[in-house]
Amino acid sequence: MSHRRISKGKAVLAGAGAVGVAAAAILLPNANASQSGTDDGAGGGAGQNPRTVSAASAPELVARLSSQLGDDYAGAYYDAAKKQIVVNVADGGGSGGDESAERVRASGVVARNVRNSMGELRSATGTLTRDATIPGTAWAVDPRTNQVLVTADTTVTGERWDTLESTVRSLGEGVARIQKSAGEFKPFLEGGDAIFGGGARCSLGFNVTTQDGTPGFLTAGHCGVAAEQWSEAQNGAPVGTVQAATFPGDGDFALLTYDDPATDAPSEVDLGNGQTLPIGQAGEAAVGLDVIRMGSTTGLADGSVTGLNATVNYAEGSVSGLIQTNVCAEPGDSGGPLFTADGTAIGLTSGGSGDCTSGGETFFQPVTTALAAVGGAEIGAGGAGTGAGGEGDTGNDGVEAGRDH
Repeated sequence: MSHRRISKGKAVLAGAGAVGVAAAAILLPNANASQSGTDDGAGGGAGQNPRTVSAASAPELVARLSSQLGDDYAGAYYDAAKKQIVVNVADGGGSGGDESAERVRASGVVARNVRNSMGELRSATGTLTRDATIPGTAWAVDPRTNQVLVTADTTVTGERWDTLESTVRSLGEGVARIQKSAGEFKPFLEGGDAIFGGGARCSLGFNVTTQDGTPGFLTAGHCGVAAEQWSEAQNGAPVGTVQAATFPGDGDFALLTYDDPATDAPSEVDLGNGQTLPIGQAGEAAVGLDVIRMGSTTGLADGSVTGLNATVNYAEGSVSGLIQTNVCAEPGDSGGPLFTADGTAIGLTSGGSGDCTSGGETFFQPVTTALAAVGGAEIGAGGAGTGAGGEGDTGNDGVEAGRDH
């Protein structure tokens, strides 16, 4: 088993016994508690100090507060450097915003008054979908700037750029901004040597147990629609068959079941160098959450979540509901796992721009929505049918997540 282009810093994670500690040491704390021109609410209110929380617990607390705040809720993010949650409260000019901010602070969370409500930001993404669904563009709400971040790749030029720019301008001042990507948005699919189907190469995401107890695995939907059967080696015998696949549209995910029901399908991610990380559960992403990606082309890469419910317009079609990150990836990494250092499954690699030399934006399918969509498959339920390896073993030992053969 080998992985290419694992940097010295990433090799520390792959070779460490205390995986969680090592991973936390190398992850990039890209979220900041304050932004230019905004009030970060750093004091947490008179007599109240924000409490530190783990990244794993942040999504649950944010979901509870967003429900309580209603229309005053304007997004949230996790400040990895301070280990605090920052919740945006829409400043509507009335007392409701003040009361909501006080409720946030009473929960031990940083309250931050912002201009744009979540309703306004969602309306802006709706306008972009209607008027600017242009191949090579993507957008997601960025709670750290309280704007919709619109990204255009190098193919968006001429009339297409003019259309995008005028649409963003029509949203009003301070609602959205455009950034240019140095690369081209595309699914990270390539002919090569990881899991194979129909001449295409992808990476396995997470092993799962399906509703009827059959062992299987998740990967990218654009891999699932490329071929029905997948192998562990180029031109090898198939080991898995596609049962469901979505791409493009409302996601980028596929469920495959192992052809041999006795396949040992451990719930873990291969980190390289003989090291694995147990995956105990699936979890939600949060902006600012430190994450790690494993792929069969580039091995381990790390970074943070920069946007949720992102829409990306590939040449093959638009995909919505994705996680946006600054984690690098390259062709062949498609379908690979995105996870946290404590062993929580977060996403499946979809696509993006750039590479692991110059960087770029990368999008991931949320694992939780993929599991729900394929009929309630489970992560961390134990290896169903762990009979492989005994007498009469056929040699099909299953595949660990992200494994490169």
